[in-house]
Amino acid sequence: MQANQIFEAFNNLRVLIVGDVMIDSYIFGKVDRISPEAPIPVVNVKRKEIRLGGAGNVAMNIKSLGGTPILCSVVGNDADGNDLIKLLEESHLPTEGIIQSNNRITTVKQRVLAGSQHVVRIDSEMDGPITTNERQQLIEKAHSLANSCDVIIFEDYDKGALDAESIQSIVSFAKTKGIPTIVDPKKRNFLHYQGTDIFKPNLKELKEGLKIDFDAKNLEEVKTAVASAKQTLGVNGLFLTLSENGVFIDYQGEIHHIPAHLRSITDVSGAGDTVVSIAAMCLALKLSPKTIAAMSNLGGGLVCEYVGVVPIEKERLKVEFQKHA
Repeated sequence: MQANQIFEAFNNLRVLIVGDVMIDSYIFGKVDRISPEAPIPVVNVKRKEIRLGGAGNVAMNIKSLGGTPILCSVVGNDADGNDLIKLLEESHLPTEGIIQSNNRITTVKQRVLAGSQHVVRIDSEMDGPITTNERQQLIEKAHSLANSCDVIIFEDYDKGALDAESIQSIVSFAKTKGIPTIVDPKKRNFLHYQGTDIFKPNLKELKEGLKIDFDAKNLEEVKTAVASAKQTLGVNGLFLTLSENGVFIDYQGEIHHIPAHLRSITDVSGAGDTVVSIAAMCLALKLSPKTIAAMSNLGGGLVCEYVGVVPIEKERLKVEFQKHA
């Protein structure tokens, strides 16, 4: 499939994203002085902004790529939860997969920035597991919504929306329907994704999740670690992001290392969301493991050139992909 055909085909894809959705809140300002009350900078606020975060940022990446993202998650029945629903509506995204709970608060990550510098981040969250009833609602919604989707992304931030039971129920359902699955994991559920198609940790997550160590610059060590991890995790493929050392994929009998491209890195926030979004779209189109890795690697690098968590620009990714293909 040629680049033009791939990017055109993205427009027809429907992507179910199950996991932890949150709000990314930004306070942009300027620092001219140090506080007389304590040795801390005083930020003079110039602008405030809220964006979809966590699984919501993955949804914005899918939308930016031309696909239709459908979020499935549990958030608080609170003002922030209402803001999140409003953000989805303003972005013309479906809201039927969002369950509002009286038992939880909506996760908000508030970042204070002076110019391009992060001054502080303030998190409001409850990361305990959702209730049994909420889990059942989530599973039922995921099953119902998955019927019309081409791929499922598990977007796990350890905030409690996912657990072993819900993961395995959704994976089993996906298998019966022939829907491919991809995972952006965190520590708590790291070992619970048996049977998924592509498992996409970063280097730190893989080392901590399996309590292993290896030299990321030694490709033979990476190859051995990834093969072992695939077997331990019981997944069909493993796609490892290695920051400045690029990415490594072991899937469908193919093994590839794609080096990172030289970039002016401004902010790495959200790069993993972009990588899993592109990989999911490629997986849905049954593209080769090498194409999955190469395009995702390009996209992850491109979003690092911007301040804050931002979705990928489809046309820029297309141009870069054609240049490097």
